[in-house]
Amino acid sequence: MTAVVTAPSERRVVPSGSLDASDTSAVLGARGGRRRRLGLRILAVALLLGIWWVISAWGEPDEVIRPSPALVWQTFVQLNTVHDGVRGYNDLFLWEHLLVSLRRILLGSLIGVVGGLVLGVVLGTVTPVRVMLEPLVTFVRALPPLAYFSLFVIWFGIDESPKIWLLAVAALPPVAVATAAAVVAAPIGLVESARALGARRLDVVRDVILTSALPEIVTGIRIAVGIAYSSVVAAETINGLPGIGGMVRDAQRYNNTPVVLVGIIAIGVSGLVIDGLLSAAGRRVAPWRGRA
Repeated sequence: MTAVVTAPSERRVVPSGSLDASDTSAVLGARGGRRRRLGLRILAVALLLGIWWVISAWGEPDEVIRPSPALVWQTFVQLNTVHDGVRGYNDLFLWEHLLVSLRRILLGSLIGVVGGLVLGVVLGTVTPVRVMLEPLVTFVRALPPLAYFSLFVIWFGIDESPKIWLLAVAALPPVAVATAAAVVAAPIGLVESARALGARRLDVVRDVILTSALPEIVTGIRIAVGIAYSSVVAAETINGLPGIGGMVRDAQRYNNTPVVLVGIIAIGVSGLVIDGLLSAAGRRVAPWRGRA
């Protein structure tokens, strides 16, 4: 009878801080993927600008219907400088209008997110409350912001209050719905295990249910902030200057299309930055998403 002896597997010690060939390939592959994505996005912007230029150059020039990219860029420069004795738009630079709107969005979104989190946890953990209030939350979520903005103007006047409350009400339902759905879908096994170990109801909600629901809550917050941002023009319909949405509305009254386009682009770009920051924050607070 012949015995088969297997040699112990060889171990290779890699110095701390160094990368082997597979790790180096992974790093280079990730960098190459980021470069490709960046290149595709730059190409998309270039194609969009090219189509825009072709449309604006077609036929007779029309600064109201088809302003050229060059004219919009010139308007952007004028809105950020003192031109012919005029400081920006309505005596404020573009970035100052944007900061005013961002402050309103921050306050409104904060109120809506906090209220949505509390309401979502209650809806997800207390069944009778969910049965009673879920249709109301869905009803408010389906309403366009302008539908109830007139009520806020009647109740709170035309100063900052109706704008803040409009953004808050627009932001609350998405967070409440996402939180409630995530809380209801919390793993029963983990909840029962925590209870068996003697955890109190508040501990179970805080340490088990909210932790498992965190990725969906972050998604709800991103959607809520996006809805609040898209509602800024509606919020600034009444007495919106200063503010980027108010600037767009005021320029629209005078058919000042270049200013309208600059405002729209400023809203879109700043919205992309805010969503990117929220996405990065979500990856940091819930790094296990998609891995467990």
